[in-house]
Amino acid sequence: MVMGLGYKRPAVVDYLCMTAGTCLMGIAIQSIYDPVGMVVGGFTGVAILIRQLTVKWIPGGIPLWFTNLALNLPVFLCAWRRKGKKFLWRALYGMVMLSFWLLVLPHWNIAQDDYMLAAIYGGCISGAGIGLVLVTKSSTVLSGMFFFGVKPALYAVVAIFITTEVSDAIMEGIKYSKAAYIITEDAAEVADALMHRMNRGVTAIHAKGMYSGNEKDILFCAVSKKEIVELKEIVMELDAKAFVIVTDAREVLGEGFLEY
Repeated sequence: MVMGLGYKRPAVVDYLCMTAGTCLMGIAIQSIYDPVGMVVGGFTGVAILIRQLTVKWIPGGIPLWFTNLALNLPVFLCAWRRKGKKFLWRALYGMVMLSFWLLVLPHWNIAQDDYMLAAIYGGCISGAGIGLVLVTKSSTVLSGMFFFGVKPALYAVVAIFITTEVSDAIMEGIKYSKAAYIITEDAAEVADALMHRMNRGVTAIHAKGMYSGNEKDILFCAVSKKEIVELKEIVMELDAKAFVIVTDAREVLGEGFLEY
């Protein structure tokens, strides 16, 4: 049975996801980015900058957890006034948990001072964490370039890209599909072939060609990545002059695809 899109996860699941997500983010910050001086953006990047700059006066520099908490608190209070108490608890929990993990997690050097490994591992781990807590990145890469040099900053760009891709995959789904729009003079025949030969549903969308003024049906069909080649072959076999538009579908819910 396919559940409706209005299904809401229990609050405890959301808090478990935030706990796991902030833990992954803490590992990436504490044990990958900070040891190599890789400033990847947002308050995380600012915290790394401040720690590196204060090492001369304070042994070990100002701790990452303290800076993260201090920088996030004013933003949190402003957001609370605008969004109310419902926003309060989740935001507070996420902010406190990230600082907590930065405080208790050990200081490893997972990437062993290798910038490429730091960009890849850090991007994957922090991307998974950000995806779990539905947080986005900011940009302090240019500041990192000034303090740490061009090389760490360029690898930070790689880390940000990987972080974005991984977090998007977790939030939007990792099982990609394809959606095809088919404009053909033989809509009925093509639709019948797709339904019976591929066992896929087809929807006819009534449309009008603005140049010709002719009314026709546009066929819409969602298939897996492996099936898109077969779909195009069937369409071209039945109508060599058909116009086919293929797009990515990040997540498809329903019969024959994912259940929510």
